[in-house]
Amino acid sequence: MSIPFLTNKNKKERKRKARGNASGYGGESGRGHKGQKSRSGYSRMAGFEGGQTPLYRRLPKSNGFKNQFKTVFDIINLSTLENSFDDGAKVDKAVLTELNLVSGKRPIKLLGNGELSKSLSIIVDAASKSSVSIVEKLKGTITFT
Repeated sequence: MSIPFLTNKNKKERKRKARGNASGYGGESGRGHKGQKSRSGYSRMAGFEGGQTPLYRRLPKSNGFKNQFKTVFDIINLSTLENSFDDGAKVDKAVLTELNLVSGKRPIKLLGNGELSKSLSIIVDAASKSSVSIVEKLKGTITFT
C-alpha cells in the first residue's frame, strides 16, 4: 500500500503476487493453470526450444582448430628470381615488395622450385635446404634476418 503524496513517480512498484484476488495477482499468481511452468522449482534448460531440436544441436560441429601462433610466410621460388633479377643482384624484402613479388607484411621464405643460373645475394627470413644448396652451388649468398 502506498501513500500517494509520498511515492516516487519515477519508480515503478513491484508486483505483489499471491496476495489475494483483489491484487490482480492472486489465485495462480500470474502462472496460469497447471502445467510444468506453474510448479514451484521449475527452471527451463538453457537452449530449450519447446521440444524442437535446439539450435546448438542443429548446427554442425567444428572440425579441428586454428593455430594462432603459426608463422605464415610469403613464398618466393628460385624460378621467380631467375626471371626477375640479373646476375649479381641483391635481393631483399624491399626489392621484392617493390616488384610486387611479396606482400611485404609477412616474413619471406625461399623455396627451391624451378631452375636458377645466376649468382644472387639473397636476404630472406627462411629458406629450404634445396634452395640454399642451389644458391651456394652458383657462388651466391643467402643471409637470414
